[in-house]
Amino acid sequence: MTLPPRDVKVFLNMNSSVTSVNLELIREINRLWEPVYPYLAQYIHEVYGREDGKILEVGPFCGVIFALLRKGIGSFFSIATFPQGMGDFFRQEVREKKIEHNIEIVETDSSLTAVEENRIDLVIFRGAFFFPSLFRINFSEIHRVLKPKGIALIGGGFGKFTPDAVIKDIGERSRELNRRIGKIEVKEDKLRQEIEKSHVKGKAEVILEGGLWVLIRKEAIPS
Repeated sequence: MTLPPRDVKVFLNMNSSVTSVNLELIREINRLWEPVYPYLAQYIHEVYGREDGKILEVGPFCGVIFALLRKGIGSFFSIATFPQGMGDFFRQEVREKKIEHNIEIVETDSSLTAVEENRIDLVIFRGAFFFPSLFRINFSEIHRVLKPKGIALIGGGFGKFTPDAVIKDIGERSRELNRRIGKIEVKEDKLRQEIEKSHVKGKAEVILEGGLWVLIRKEAIPS
């Protein structure tokens, strides 16, 4: 799935505006959210409805894939991460968790150029709409990498199972980190407009329960 080194370098140059300070903030918020991941994994499992398949978590805000692995949800696991520097962070994370042989780390861009088409059963892309200064979401490319009948859960939030006490415990620091990283507010109507403009294939559904999410379902190949 990994591109030749020259292609990866082209991508890394495109993200030269991302500072080391931003990377440290992203790393901090990923670790801050660790108590949420098991509950978010429960929510994603409910939407996914399967316990097998190839699972790909996308972007800089990854971590729920670790909880899915521990719960035995999925049979192959990958992180497709950006911007530059996040690959090293996640390689360190999987080594510390002693799961480096279970999760593949791929450095790519928001168009997932390092991921082949029709490969993934479940794509998870948290933080997808909220950080335009870091990356722009490409709905069509997410659809491209899905297998027929695969799904993508794109967006952000705590899911519907995270206890209020867990949310309260991390809430203030999470909001501060998000603000410093560059999070913007996204309205439902604006999101629906963006989906329409993207002309994404398959079925796209906005979900407000447990956050703001878009669920994309790729149609099966006609027999």
